[in-house]
Amino acid sequence: MNATRTKCLLASALTCALAASPASAQGAPKTKMTTAIPPGIATPDKVDTRLGTLNFFDGFPDDATVERLYDNLDFQRAVQAYLLAIPAVNQAAMRKALLHWGPANTTMPIWEDLVFPRTVGLTFNTSTPYAWMWIDLHAGPLVAEVPPGVLGALNDHWYRWVVDVGLTGPDKGQGGKYLILPPGYDGEVPEGYFVARAQAYEMFLAFRTFPDKTGDLEPHVALTKQRTKVYPLSQAANPPAMKFVNISPEPFVTVGPGDDQFWELLDGVVQSEPPSTGDPVTLGFFAAIGIEHGKPFAPDARMKKILTEAAAVGDATARALTYRMRDRAAFYYEGSAWRTAFLGGYSFSRDGIKLLDSASQYYFYATGVTPAMEAKMVGSGSQYALAFVDSKGQPMNGSRAYRLHVPANVPVNNFWSVIAYDNQTRSFLQTDQTWPSVTSKDKDFQANADGSVDVYFAPERPKDAKNFIQTLPGRGWNAIFRLYGPLEPWFDKSWRLGEIELVP
Repeated sequence: MNATRTKCLLASALTCALAASPASAQGAPKTKMTTAIPPGIATPDKVDTRLGTLNFFDGFPDDATVERLYDNLDFQRAVQAYLLAIPAVNQAAMRKALLHWGPANTTMPIWEDLVFPRTVGLTFNTSTPYAWMWIDLHAGPLVAEVPPGVLGALNDHWYRWVVDVGLTGPDKGQGGKYLILPPGYDGEVPEGYFVARAQAYEMFLAFRTFPDKTGDLEPHVALTKQRTKVYPLSQAANPPAMKFVNISPEPFVTVGPGDDQFWELLDGVVQSEPPSTGDPVTLGFFAAIGIEHGKPFAPDARMKKILTEAAAVGDATARALTYRMRDRAAFYYEGSAWRTAFLGGYSFSRDGIKLLDSASQYYFYATGVTPAMEAKMVGSGSQYALAFVDSKGQPMNGSRAYRLHVPANVPVNNFWSVIAYDNQTRSFLQTDQTWPSVTSKDKDFQANADGSVDVYFAPERPKDAKNFIQTLPGRGWNAIFRLYGPLEPWFDKSWRLGEIELVP
């Protein structure tokens, strides 16, 4: 018997042996060229899933199965698109709100008298005036003149950090001129500017001013209006006048909708920004549901139904990620409710991996992103601790009374505050109080004899409660504890913040 024939016989014997495998039991014909198929490759004729029973003929899906699978695929992609789009839609809502007061590049709304709860905006503070404006680079480079003493940044249309301005920016709080260049700009770059190369064409400029040593807001607000200018580089020799609007007393909504209106706002961002400004994978999710640059967004009845449900599930998922974060690395202490908003830092990444859940929860809950917000700057900058449940892990109920015990010697160089926010809007809790906050620099602030502080949250002031934040019966709330100028005991955790506890 020659070698070739021997090999053929052995191969045939192996084929026969393998043909007795489970694959042959499914009715696979035995031929001379049959290869036994390892388990897991072939699909059964019926597959039971959460989608129901999927039917196949020898691996080929029937019409009903195909329809069910495409509906599911479109739904899955829509939910993921929703979570990925939260930053952009956050910005789209911001754009709409700011442009209500005047055109981009020319109009700056200012909360001259601090932000009142009539403003529905993501997690503002009650201590510093804000100044915001919308920037549009479609016509070419812009110059932004920033006053001294502010703290702020530029974030683009996709909510990516562009550059810090003011105290944490290259001007180091001295003020200066920033030249903002649009994507792909290859023209002349004159000297005398802090240069920022943008990745997108539209963005918002936001900064905070501060009270003077006496607590007066007006001097720095006046300086902002005097020294802030935004104008095209081509008009640098004769800049046009700026328009400033005091919106402190005005009802003002910057929070975007979570329902199917969400998709219209997202389409506006996608149409405004060419694909080169975005992430290809993220844009792929948007395109998969019919939102693509240069093409009309016109979903049919089937897709409208899917998008409506996906928006509801997307909003619900964002709330779960925010209020019930499951990554324990985000929490400051073992067994504590207090956690950071910046798991993975301002870029929401760890070891080169994007932390998708962390990014979604942050942009659902907050506004503005910059390295300075999460950087360890002992004695300067700020730190944030968030609480969405009480010491027993239960959501805070506005019908009940709670106490936050703040131990003595809070490690701050400046001051600290705690503010209550509405769970629905992630904005100030709107009650009969002027502000839903307690700060260590309040005129009526009172410490205990040992230097510690008790803050009470309740629908009515508890007896003997010195520091009180009003809540609303039947409504939920959450809290942020801010440290301005945090000191080392905060970072090394030798000082520990108390929990929010239900009062018996």
